[in-house]
Amino acid sequence: MAVTHVNPTRMELTRLKKKLVTATRGHKLLKDKRDELMRQFLDLVRENKALREKVEAGIAAANQNFVLARAGMQDPVLDVALMTPKQEVFLECSARNVMSVDIPVFTYKTRTSDANDIYSYGFAFTSSDLDAAVKSLADVLPDMLRLAEIEKSCQLMAAEIEKTRRRVNALEHVMIPQMQANIKYITMKLDENERSTQIRLMKVKDMMLEEAHHYSEHIPEPA
Repeated sequence: MAVTHVNPTRMELTRLKKKLVTATRGHKLLKDKRDELMRQFLDLVRENKALREKVEAGIAAANQNFVLARAGMQDPVLDVALMTPKQEVFLECSARNVMSVDIPVFTYKTRTSDANDIYSYGFAFTSSDLDAAVKSLADVLPDMLRLAEIEKSCQLMAAEIEKTRRRVNALEHVMIPQMQANIKYITMKLDENERSTQIRLMKVKDMMLEEAHHYSEHIPEPA
């Protein structure tokens, strides 16, 4: 690790030591955040897989029933039956904070609580296959909304995991080693300066003692 240009002073050494403590603490917190995000992300991925299989199966069943209904009914009759929906769905989107990630939360409610309001037609001139298709779509709606919520949450959490991983790697492999190298460099410089100062003081002391010794030899003795 190359040492960047730093002033080898005690003030700079103290500042770097405080910065290293903060960086080490931040590194640990970011690692904990990354691990918790990964745990929750994997839970969502498993739920997403199960929900996607369930939703795809429900949509496939609805499509199959619609094909059978179209085969057994005339197109004008089918169009009139589905022209005016009787039920309405109101969707609300809010957010929930998970490890500093705002993931969406979908809540919905229907205009009425009657389960039969999903059928916008009478049963006299329609086939049972159409009833089954409409019922299949109504049943799969909550799972579709939950699936959309989970997939968006996985997307946001994956982006946050990647960003947190880059920060952890930058601290672990760049910033912290660089600060440690700078602290070591300043410490060595200060020790070297201290040794040089001691050597100079010892030389000055020796010079002063030598000068004092020669001076005492040239003092005339009293008569």
